[in-house]
Amino acid sequence: MAALKRTLGVWSAAAVSIGAIIGAGIFVLIGVASGIAGPAVILSFILAGTASLFTALSAAELSSFITESGGSYIYTHHAFGRFWGFVVGWMQSADYIIGASAVSIGFAGYLIYFLQVPQTTAALILIGCLLPLALGLVNLKGMREASGINSLLVLLKVIALGLFVAVGAWYLFGHGWDSNYSPFFPKGVSGMLNGAAVIFFAFVGFNTVTVIAEEVKDPVRNVPRALFIAFAVSAVIYVAVSIIAIGLVNWSVLATSDAPLESALSVATSNPLVLGYVSVAALFATASVVMASIFGGSRALFAMSRQKLLPAGLSRVSGDGVPLISVILVSVAMSAIVLASGGNLGTLAQIFNFGTLMTFFFINLSLVKLRWDDPGAERGFVVPLYPLTPVLGIISCALLIAYLSRYALVFGVIWIAAGLVIFELNIRRLKKIEEMKIKPELHSEKRPE
Repeated sequence: MAALKRTLGVWSAAAVSIGAIIGAGIFVLIGVASGIAGPAVILSFILAGTASLFTALSAAELSSFITESGGSYIYTHHAFGRFWGFVVGWMQSADYIIGASAVSIGFAGYLIYFLQVPQTTAALILIGCLLPLALGLVNLKGMREASGINSLLVLLKVIALGLFVAVGAWYLFGHGWDSNYSPFFPKGVSGMLNGAAVIFFAFVGFNTVTVIAEEVKDPVRNVPRALFIAFAVSAVIYVAVSIIAIGLVNWSVLATSDAPLESALSVATSNPLVLGYVSVAALFATASVVMASIFGGSRALFAMSRQKLLPAGLSRVSGDGVPLISVILVSVAMSAIVLASGGNLGTLAQIFNFGTLMTFFFINLSLVKLRWDDPGAERGFVVPLYPLTPVLGIISCALLIAYLSRYALVFGVIWIAAGLVIFELNIRRLKKIEEMKIKPELHSEKRPE
């Protein structure tokens, strides 16, 4: 069976998940969500984070005794068998590819804004297509090299967001906090809930460390630790940034900005170095999300291929321990989706959220099933308040799905249907191969001595 190399410690593994979490969600979608929820976008972040936390706890327990690569796919496979495992793995792969495509468009928008050149759809698409191809080449060098670059990008963007919070808070303490927070619910509670459904996009990367578990040293201990480090760091930054951003600039203005964080920060300071660094950090942030998504998407395909649910070539590992064909396929698919979408970030974000909510739903459900089937398994981490925690995770995912757009739901159904066709064709192919192996054996048994 093809195997990957264990090269990541707990901090490198956490950086992969932080890299997947903090990106377009805070640098780009905070403006979109502010237009939907108003100042209540702060609660939207808290609600989306809470809904994600339930699933993070379930994933932490599952990763503490299932240490293969694959994340939600491999958990569902263990709990419900290869059919449901394939459905979840199929959605999970789409999540990484579509999500990174959306983030690549965000990267392109910020790069054009930073260079102060006219923004055209053609330029947006060209840059968005080139980014995943370039980072795919970096991935082919090996996990150690790719994760080192990812860790550097993560450090740079965390420093930038910390700077945003510090400078913004200093300004607000000196000029008053209350002017832009009222009315707090201009779009009502439903607006806040709709905002949470969109912002959920910003939290989902925490699961990436479970997908690459086979490349983490001492995964029983380090994968759950890395997951919690990534989630805690990201959640604190998100809530702090949303509070400061809304305090600095009216939510309606924030909603119309191409670079909402820089627009907000320009109220607090005119220092070109500070503003420039935060603007450049958006490029670090979005690039690291695409990098981490290539990690996750390629390993999800690798895991399904190794279980013979996808063609065997996708589980081929290079001498550097990289699933070569899977990395290439994922990178090219990301570029193709940027091209096919015409650079529409909002639509891709909605589609992405449907698949993510479905996979998170099954993470929680898999924990319940495996607790029932194998209660005596040695677990490095145990979910507190079981079964309340996974049940709340299941309910929150179902509720957030209800607040997604019809377009996202239709796409999700079509994508699952296409996956089922591929699954059925692959099963038939495997059956034919087995039959061809059996027939010569039967023929040789009947041959007289």
